[in-house]
Amino acid sequence: MAVKFPRIFVPIKSGDCMKKINYFGSMFVIGLLCINTRAVSQNASEKQMKAPAYQSVINNQNIFDFPPLPYSYDALEPYIDKLTVEIHYSKHHKAYYDNFTKAIAGTEMESMDIIDIFKNISKYPVAIRNNGGGYFNHTFYWESMKPQGGETPTGELSASIIKTFGSFEEFKKQFEESGKMRFGSGWAWLCLDDKGKLFICSTPNQDNPLMDIAEKKGIPLLTVDVWEHAYYLKYQNKRADYLTAFWNVVDWNNVSKRYENAYKSLNLK
Repeated sequence: MAVKFPRIFVPIKSGDCMKKINYFGSMFVIGLLCINTRAVSQNASEKQMKAPAYQSVINNQNIFDFPPLPYSYDALEPYIDKLTVEIHYSKHHKAYYDNFTKAIAGTEMESMDIIDIFKNISKYPVAIRNNGGGYFNHTFYWESMKPQGGETPTGELSASIIKTFGSFEEFKKQFEESGKMRFGSGWAWLCLDDKGKLFICSTPNQDNPLMDIAEKKGIPLLTVDVWEHAYYLKYQNKRADYLTAFWNVVDWNNVSKRYENAYKSLNLK
């Protein structure tokens, strides 16, 4: 099937491989996101020439692939331990992927981009919402981190964070608070809205800001998983300690690329 939606590209590394990913948003073109989508047919190149000249992640050789972890299981230690990463990725994330692909089998969603599914998620069964969200959110989470991360953002993203939150430290405080205050399980997000302004939000379970049921919709730039399986082996019930440690593995280079491409996609004057 030919690609029917705009494509956004920003090269990032995952081991020795370059990845590509395709996205389409309901109100605006999605910046950098991290999930595999549709295989490109032979006549797709002609359609691509008509699309915006943006670039993104992850190879497009297969339909809804389960992407490899971008680093080894122990690469995020001591902040996130090897066993947690291994179980989280190979059991929890993989289960969401398997259940999602089973849930869409034989339906129109097999030929849809996942962003189109999210923008109409209220029309689909809850299994699609939970497992599609879990599949996407976890991929985005892994790609938000890297070994020896934790540098501070620079450039346009840094300036926007300071303008919006007053300081980087205040941003971190508000982001951690969003994760701490999420009742039960869910996610904390840094997003860009359709006016080009940063905001922090939290979503329950496997929801995300791309879904039409989200309290506030936006382009995700950074996320942290606050389900207990993301931190319980090392931090037990101390979610706050896990959130504080998270800053040591954030891949700000990747987050900055997401921001720059997302902002450009809005075509704001």
